[in-house]
Amino acid sequence: MIREFEAADLQPRNSFHVRQRAARLVEFETVADLQAVFATGIPERWMVLSGGNNILFTEDYDGLLLTPVSQGIAVLHDDGVSVSVRVDAGVEWDDLVAWAVERGLWGIENLSAIPGKAGAAPVQNIGAYGREAGDVIERVEMYCVESGATLTLDRAHCAFGYRESVFKHDLKGRIVITAIEIRLSRTPQPHLGYGDVEREVEARGGAALRNIRDAICAIRQAKLPDPAVTGNAGSFFKNPVVDATVAEKLRADYPDMPAYPVPETCKVKLAAGWLIDRAGMKGFRAGRVGVHDRQALVLVNLGGATGREVLDLARAVQSKVYERFGIAIDTEVNIL
Repeated sequence: MIREFEAADLQPRNSFHVRQRAARLVEFETVADLQAVFATGIPERWMVLSGGNNILFTEDYDGLLLTPVSQGIAVLHDDGVSVSVRVDAGVEWDDLVAWAVERGLWGIENLSAIPGKAGAAPVQNIGAYGREAGDVIERVEMYCVESGATLTLDRAHCAFGYRESVFKHDLKGRIVITAIEIRLSRTPQPHLGYGDVEREVEARGGAALRNIRDAICAIRQAKLPDPAVTGNAGSFFKNPVVDATVAEKLRADYPDMPAYPVPETCKVKLAAGWLIDRAGMKGFRAGRVGVHDRQALVLVNLGGATGREVLDLARAVQSKVYERFGIAIDTEVNIL
């Protein structure tokens, strides 16, 4: 069923809570809904707005926004070892994680408490604490706007990388994701070697599935502001990936700098939050916006800020980091 809104108020539909409007917004459930939306032609400007958790509006959107609201989760196959699950694009990601943990299914517990919808997970290849959505996504179902056909893309063709996928590049503006298929495991597969996870899990009694989810939820709640209270989009910046030689030179000057070798490459991932902190920007405020005082990756709307104000702060953070370390940090949030 389609629900359509003209001059739609976007403030409750974006986690920064900036006041902007969209010329037209459509909530859809099925492929038939999408076919009806595009029956009269493809709008000059359109995009999918899922949960609005990874986007910064700096102006009104003069086109069509599509929001998936379908809520289905269905087991496709269960051989007693692994379980294939089809998830509609409109399902809240953390609801999916809770669903899996309740059923003793391993694979996405490290991705607990990440805001947003399942349909957005492959686009950004969401990740946390050493795991990514691309680790479990088997297939992505989509609607092709140009042909009106439904297509399925397997993982090998999704081009998953660090916060990257084919959906951000070659397929951007051409398809609408309608569902994902993920493969979970009944065999315990804890991944605890990241940050405070192992310590928090042990404090809860060991590496049980529920303990891991609870630990990660607690860590995120302690470090990250609640978007319902303080406008933010979680991590605003990506962790930069640099040549190993660059990392070695920086470690010579900053021995305590976190650095994580990227498997099967000569690259090293640096911690953007550490760089921002050392550049003197953690806790920095500028009028109605600021850098969070417990997690430097997060920019916050302190109340009534515009998207432009948030963007200006982001540019200032990037400039300070480059000035101090010679490292460019890119934004993880989509800026419109």
